[in-house]
Amino acid sequence: MDPHLPAIPSAEALAAALNAAFAPTVLQVLDESAAHAGHAGANGLGYGTHFRVRIGGPAFAGRSRVVQHRLVYDALRPFIDAGLHALAIEIVNPAP
Repeated sequence: MDPHLPAIPSAEALAAALNAAFAPTVLQVLDESAAHAGHAGANGLGYGTHFRVRIGGPAFAGRSRVVQHRLVYDALRPFIDAGLHALAIEIVNPAP
């Protein structure tokens, strides 16, 4: 694991990685792990496993949904490797 990443993924760390990768104009990262306690992939801590990302910006414009989601997954790969179990992604087109 990258020594610069937290041992357990956090919303703040995911947001920092997404900001660095895409400089998005819209970004919200929510840790929804507590709502998934007892579900597959939950770590028993109530945080760090299930996240929702709402993101938008020029990096996503004109790309298919599959490509947009792949970009996000690729940017967050180190977190997935560190225990991020579920990721809900919403790509938004901000108002001009």
